[in-house]
Amino acid sequence: MALETPSRNGARLAAQRHLEWPFFEARHRMLAEQLEAWAQANVPHAHGRDVDEECKALVASLGRAGWLAHAVGGRAHGGAAEAIDTRAICLLRETLARHSGLADFAFAMQGLGSGAISLAGSAEQKARYLPRVARGESIAAFALSEPDAGSDVAAMACSARAEGDGYVLNGEKTWISNGGIADFYVVFARTGEAPGARGISAFIVDAGSPGFEIAERIDVIAPHPLARLRFRDCRVGAGQRVGAAGEGFKVAMRTLDVFRTSVAAAALGFARRALDEALRRAMTRRMFNGVLADFQLTQAKLAQMATTIDSAALLTYRAAWQRDQGQPVTREAAMAKMVATEGAQQVIDSAVQIFGGLGVVSEVTVERLYREIRALRIYEGATEVQQLIIGRDLLREAGAQ
Repeated sequence: MALETPSRNGARLAAQRHLEWPFFEARHRMLAEQLEAWAQANVPHAHGRDVDEECKALVASLGRAGWLAHAVGGRAHGGAAEAIDTRAICLLRETLARHSGLADFAFAMQGLGSGAISLAGSAEQKARYLPRVARGESIAAFALSEPDAGSDVAAMACSARAEGDGYVLNGEKTWISNGGIADFYVVFARTGEAPGARGISAFIVDAGSPGFEIAERIDVIAPHPLARLRFRDCRVGAGQRVGAAGEGFKVAMRTLDVFRTSVAAAALGFARRALDEALRRAMTRRMFNGVLADFQLTQAKLAQMATTIDSAALLTYRAAWQRDQGQPVTREAAMAKMVATEGAQQVIDSAVQIFGGLGVVSEVTVERLYREIRALRIYEGATEVQQLIIGRDLLREAGAQ
């Protein structure tokens, strides 16, 4: 029996089947459909040579189209709703990632970079920064990691010393996405109110502030703006502190709880695109008087890929739904990120295998996906960190009972 090659529209409908799940409301389904149509017309699949300029252009385009309004909280400040809708964020990231890793990055970093301001910023900070983020006129960055303090935030060495009517920052941050192109950075620094994570505060540092510099641009396997930052007696006013002194760690974790689930959604987008490409390849690649899809080994691999994707999607949208209901979500977000990113790596690897030699040719879609997925298993908490979060939460709950 001849197999019909899947069309782009057929693949799109299959990828949106999960929208019928009870996690979503009618507005979420409409949002996903509108974004899909926009992305098909406006998101380039291939990256240009100047990633900085392409990223800036994507931020501006996403802002003009109104999609960045979902990345900030508060209608008065340009947000699509009073509070950030986690399910909307996840649907946006999944769809954008299926089209372009850089488009997903551009959207996500606007939300992560300004998330602390949406969640804990003063009225003046929200009015000053969030509308420009939502319009795509200002680029945001989230500066938490350091050379010796990535997963172990309590080891943070960057300091902020209270002096006069403000603070003086000294130290470094690294692996900072949007580093070098951001208009402002939310920087976490040790202010010393208490030991460890309890003595950290958050500050907004505008690009071009005296004492602040881009120490190094960092190139990675899936190109996007990334840098190491340096602070040398960088002075910021007291009004640039986000939230209370010593509460920066809590602000950072609240921000990550929103966007960690959306990392899982981005991984879903990559995985769905990989399955789409693998299906098309399997049904068109001639082999031994048939096509690759005729072989049971191929069918088994495709079945495993589809099952892995649905398993991850259920965890991802459960976590997003729970957060939108106001329920604790730290464990569920960790499960979603762990399963979705690890699973997407497996799905994409299988797609490369189905493509054979063509799968490792530079800029073939599955090769690009192979490079793009790898970082997701590390940033915003590596898989091993998610395992610790889940295990400790289980033990805490068991001990309480």
